[in-house]
Amino acid sequence: MKTHYGNYGGQYVAETLMAPLKELETAYEAAKTDPSFRREFEELLHDYVGRESPLTCARRLSEHLGGATILLKREDLNHTGAHKVNNTIGQALLAKRMGKRRLIAETGAGMHGVATATVAALFGMPCEVYMGAVDVERQAPNVERMKLLGAKVHAVSEGSATLKDAMNEALRDWVSNCDDTFYVIGTVAGPAPYPEMVRDFQSVIGREARRQCLEKYGRLPDEAIACVGGGSNAIGLFAGFIDDAAVRLVGVEAGGKGLATGEHAASINGGRLGVLHGAKTMLLQTDDGNVIDTYSVSAGLDYPGVGPEHCHLHDTGRAEYAVINDDEAVAAFEALCRFEGIIPALESSHALAEAIKRAPKLGKDKLLLVNLSGRGDKDMENIMRYKAAHPYSSRA
Repeated sequence: MKTHYGNYGGQYVAETLMAPLKELETAYEAAKTDPSFRREFEELLHDYVGRESPLTCARRLSEHLGGATILLKREDLNHTGAHKVNNTIGQALLAKRMGKRRLIAETGAGMHGVATATVAALFGMPCEVYMGAVDVERQAPNVERMKLLGAKVHAVSEGSATLKDAMNEALRDWVSNCDDTFYVIGTVAGPAPYPEMVRDFQSVIGREARRQCLEKYGRLPDEAIACVGGGSNAIGLFAGFIDDAAVRLVGVEAGGKGLATGEHAASINGGRLGVLHGAKTMLLQTDDGNVIDTYSVSAGLDYPGVGPEHCHLHDTGRAEYAVINDDEAVAAFEALCRFEGIIPALESSHALAEAIKRAPKLGKDKLLLVNLSGRGDKDMENIMRYKAAHPYSSRA
């Protein structure tokens, strides 16, 4: 079991959680080498989630930009509308294997909450989801979806009332109810074994994309680009290319109103080493070590930390991490709608915006692979509010 990525990761938790984490480690180690577990997981990904997800060429957008060809890994076409369900299927199967009867989760944009509520309904398990009160308001459609699926949604009003605070409450619940409860963490953050486990379940994205590129284009992409909050969709994509030195791995953090303003969620570019939610990582904090409130137009990237493997990839130079601000993300959102008839999630729009920046500077023979990690239905009200407040800055 991988507990550290260079100087990052580990298990910085209360003693009351050490036993549940050890139980989880033992169960996962056994499950991932069990052919029957792998077979059931892959069957559900195919028959229930609808994998594999297509690789789509953004032809009109690429022609408009006049440079590299942009390819989209279409995780938005999965059941529930995002990459999150790859992971929740795996963790729910593990919960069933361990005899756990109740699922809990944290969520920001709501897609992980929806995906957890979905698998809870599939397996007949009660589910409770913790969500920041700010996110409950700006992601109202996903709140209603979770409730319709049978989940109880807790609006967390403490702190900044966003993803960080939702995760705090979910951890408190798990400490109190670990005998019968399985905590389904939605990203590659948190204490070991979560970063490795979530990475493994999401690695299907990169494996598929690698094979699809070879089949359709006869070669690998020049760059693989994905948005990074906690970082699960990015690690999932990077996993397919980590050993291919010629493929540049590019993570894209949420720059919010700009790094200089302090109102952003770019933990690698604007943070420092610390401990958050049970792992050593790069996080946004004051000189005194207090976590700083984050800001992003996208609820799913509004997190003050990042997965430990991303920190290690940054330090070793294997991956680079760019920053895209709100205006750029909203402009990319509009561009994909208009040129390709695809409505992307605001989170995914950050990765797309970085590709839009890079494509005109590269030759037409270059391939930029973007993980379109989710669809944007959930973001329509947020987009309308943003455009009303910024009538000129968000035009594609």
